[in-house]
Amino acid sequence: MTRLRSYVGGRWVEGDGSVHQIVNPATEAGLAEVASGGIDRAAALQYARRRGGPALRALSFAARGALLQAIADAIAGVREELIALAVANGGNTRGDAKFDIDGAIATLSAYAEIGRALGERTLLADGDSIPIGRTPRLVGQHILVPRQGVAVHINAFNFPAWGLAEKAAVAWLAGVPVLCKPASSTALVAHRLTEVVVEKQILPEGALSLLVGEAADLLDHVDVQDVLAFTGSGATAVSLRSHPRVVERSVRVNVEADSLNAAVVGADVEPGSETWALFVKDVVRDMTQKAGQKCTAIRRVLVPEAVADRVADELVESLRAVRIGDPARDDVRMGPVASRAQLEHVRQGIARLEAEGDRRTGADPVAPLGVEEGRGFFVAPTLLRAAANARAVHEHEVFGPVATVIAYSGQGDEAAEVVARGGGGLVASVYSDDTPFVRDLTLRLAPHHGRLFLGSAKIAEASPGPGTVLPTLIHGGPGHAGGGEELGGVRGLAFYMQRVALEGSRPVIEKILG
Repeated sequence: MTRLRSYVGGRWVEGDGSVHQIVNPATEAGLAEVASGGIDRAAALQYARRRGGPALRALSFAARGALLQAIADAIAGVREELIALAVANGGNTRGDAKFDIDGAIATLSAYAEIGRALGERTLLADGDSIPIGRTPRLVGQHILVPRQGVAVHINAFNFPAWGLAEKAAVAWLAGVPVLCKPASSTALVAHRLTEVVVEKQILPEGALSLLVGEAADLLDHVDVQDVLAFTGSGATAVSLRSHPRVVERSVRVNVEADSLNAAVVGADVEPGSETWALFVKDVVRDMTQKAGQKCTAIRRVLVPEAVADRVADELVESLRAVRIGDPARDDVRMGPVASRAQLEHVRQGIARLEAEGDRRTGADPVAPLGVEEGRGFFVAPTLLRAAANARAVHEHEVFGPVATVIAYSGQGDEAAEVVARGGGGLVASVYSDDTPFVRDLTLRLAPHHGRLFLGSAKIAEASPGPGTVLPTLIHGGPGHAGGGEELGGVRGLAFYMQRVALEGSRPVIEKILG
């Protein structure tokens, strides 16, 4: 069986020691294995700092943007190969796999365009100059310059291509080298993507490293100029943030963790209307796309009491029609979750929610199409009903094809209070054509979320839905969602750069800015 190698220190290195087998989550057939013993993580980080960092910092934003576009083009050239790997290794349908791969390409291209717009500069002005003396020649000016460390990216299993690209594109454009550690269970896509970039020699040496397998002592070697970006569970985030080396060296950390995303339907939305149809479509898509394994998926569905039964019935009808099975089949709409551990997590989570609610649909076990009986990590789309004062639905994210309908009075203040019980989220959605209601609820929800999706008849045809992360808008959220912030166009660069206040002569500072 093929053993995936890490790419560190400018070369491919095969690890030894404990082996983790990568399997097809639909059939449980072995695909590859990873091992990371014997890899010198300290040397990998130092190589990136000494080789990749200076080479990237010497380039202008425009030149770095050109590198990003070259990577996007290279990924597009092997798009079908990556899609096939995502189907086999991720349990993705072809549509789900395209969502991941095309998301990676689009994000790289978006940041390539930002690089072109920033031009030949190598640093950024942060705001206008500020007079600080009696003479106009004495001014203050904030600037952003690249940090001189490594961007350590610990990525989640659900988007091995997009997750790698969305972090790396921003770091590279900022002028910082990347060490990526993908989740082992779905590492094939990230590994092949890295192979393609290395084979084509797109990036300077040291600008990209890949560590497959365990992180092990990686964080023991991070330093003051390094940054750490993590996507995954809140529990793991706590351990990373509290790592002694991270604390001692004040390593900058960004976390995207659990998120109990909510969708709120306004009392003005009539069954059968365009806004109603948009809402139902978005909920069903978020529950079934990637088998519900999206950090932005809708988990709590708040609807006025008068239509709660109607909403639940329509969702049940749509979910029961979803064909589950081997995602390699053209007639399958939803595949398995990514691993056996993930299957157990979802089952336990459903049981926890069901203890306080009512399961409306979601048979277990599942009889998937095209799969040998007893094989695969399959979960049926599961819809529950719960009261607003239930606790588990506001405390525990079930990372799978699971959502809960919650009835409320139709008043915005009540909806906002219920949503806020989730402790902070990546995205919340409001479906209404009543502008005063939308405005009021937006202002109440905004402090608790990184993004708000405002669904209405006016955008129904053009909307990608709340579950799509856009490179031009920030991705992250307070509290339960990790307290982080990624992407957001140029805003995303700030995480990888140092803000410095200059104080001096206006002509000198203008020359520094170029």
